[in-house]
Amino acid sequence: MIQLQNIYKSFGSQELLLDAFLQIGRGERIGLSGRNGSGKSTLLRMIIGQENLDGGDISIPRNYSLGYLEQHLSFSHPTILAEACSALQLNEDGWLEEHKAQAMLFGLGFDQDDLERSPQELSGGFQIRLNLCKVMLAEPDMLLLDEPTNYLDIVSIRWLERFLLNWPGELILITHDRRFMNAVCTHTALIHRQKIRKMPGSVEKLLQTIADEEELQMRTLANEARKHEQAMRFIERFRAQATKAAAVQSRIKALERQAPIEKLSKIKDLDFNFAWRDFPGKRMLAVQDLSFRWSEDSPWLVQNFGLEVFPGDRIAVIGPNGKGKTTLLNLIAQEIEPVEGKISFNPHTELGYFGQTNIQRLDESKSVEAEIESACADSARGRARTLAGLMMFEGDAALKPVSVLSGGERSRVLLAKILAQEHNLLLLDEPTNHLDMESIDSLIDAVDEFPGAVLLVSHDEGILHSLANRLVVFDGGKSFVFEGSYQEFLQRVGWSGERSVSGEKEANQSRNQGKSSRRERAEYVALRSQKLRPVEKAVQKCEKLLESLEQSLADAEAQMVEAANAGIGEKIAELAQNSGKLQKEIDEQYALWEKLQVELENLHQQYPLE
Repeated sequence: MIQLQNIYKSFGSQELLLDAFLQIGRGERIGLSGRNGSGKSTLLRMIIGQENLDGGDISIPRNYSLGYLEQHLSFSHPTILAEACSALQLNEDGWLEEHKAQAMLFGLGFDQDDLERSPQELSGGFQIRLNLCKVMLAEPDMLLLDEPTNYLDIVSIRWLERFLLNWPGELILITHDRRFMNAVCTHTALIHRQKIRKMPGSVEKLLQTIADEEELQMRTLANEARKHEQAMRFIERFRAQATKAAAVQSRIKALERQAPIEKLSKIKDLDFNFAWRDFPGKRMLAVQDLSFRWSEDSPWLVQNFGLEVFPGDRIAVIGPNGKGKTTLLNLIAQEIEPVEGKISFNPHTELGYFGQTNIQRLDESKSVEAEIESACADSARGRARTLAGLMMFEGDAALKPVSVLSGGERSRVLLAKILAQEHNLLLLDEPTNHLDMESIDSLIDAVDEFPGAVLLVSHDEGILHSLANRLVVFDGGKSFVFEGSYQEFLQRVGWSGERSVSGEKEANQSRNQGKSSRRERAEYVALRSQKLRPVEKAVQKCEKLLESLEQSLADAEAQMVEAANAGIGEKIAELAQNSGKLQKEIDEQYALWEKLQVELENLHQQYPLE
């Protein structure tokens, strides 16, 4: 449908894209990935014509419409509902389908009272939500969404995922939420080394493919360097001997014919560990009967809340925006005082707090290095430059003033200040908002390896699934502690808005009747098993086959390297053909596995365990 050819784009001396190519086919939903600053947003702006190309061509069919999520916008209608409806097309009878707009607004976190409010009253995040609603209501041929989840809470993200899974047109999605991207997209495209690489399946699969190819390229480069050195030694040794003249000339010509293999530049990764302060006790803190609201006229954000925190806890604080998650962390960090209740700390507890308000408190007059140094003990001032390097502020970048930093760069400075000190309890309020996928992976690894306790606010369900062993849930006007993983929460409790609308009629009847009799409860469990078991078996079969295929592919590639080293051309061609067949079969199995995973997750939501 859309084709990008020989795209070149630079800003000053920085080349973003160099002879890049991308083709988007009918029905493809593409997750566009790449490190921060690689050119993802620039690429979308070039597709819609907001950014000029420095070279190349973008071909878009005639009468093909694009819907782009603008970050800067203005509204012209008096109410939120009227603004949303302005994107609707009249139906065959000449009526606006207002119910579509209402349903979409509710899915994106608006409530009934919001519909008659002025769009100008909305916060920046909710203005973006309203614009997202308008883009989707316009039903363009292709959606281009640049970090839409940054402005959504976890419930709205889950709604958007279901919406996009049923989107009939094409999609290009930029998001740092790896689980969301994999769930929604049919293909992944990666901006890497100024090129665009696209393939079916998940971002992990594409990254692994590129990593394997680059490892093979580096091995080949080392092998060619060794052969070159051997040839040069032969030439130097026998250049003066007439009997060896033909052999020397042969090697000289072979070196001249040899195509150079590009040496790959090293790509810097954010890599760190949180420093640990020894904790000899058992309980780090206790929250008792905690209540807080901003004024007597405002609703309670936290009410009669209790929590105990122990070493090793990975407590995810989850819920819709504006319901009290950040407030709870601010209370625990003693940045605000509770109206009622108390928080008792073990005297050995050493707290480190990453929050949006902390980012705003960075001293803009200081350099990156000086701001990090302010958090170091006098005996460790020399660590500031090392920590700056760990946070990807290398060389002169460590001397940049904080005032010129982007939101993501400021987040990394604050992380460095936390790394500069020893802690045993971490409060992390949406620390991944401005990080790319690779940096998020590093952060998750660091949290996972931290011996102490962590309270983490996040809307990223992939992070929740991988880290959380306990939850603090804000939902339905209440806050409570759930003792278990996020998956167990979805199965046993679920989100209140989804419980009221999801599930098939048959399952709902079984759940309601199951509360009144053991027989009917057993029927519901049997029904659930009947629905889930075939899909679970299909997933297991698919995973087993994938494991076997990937091992076969790894063996074939290892043999190909050996054949290349031995110079056996026929064997290389045979192995390459076999590898291609195996890769195609793996791609097909991954596509099937991803489809089955979505089906299984939907079934878990429709048939939760009571």
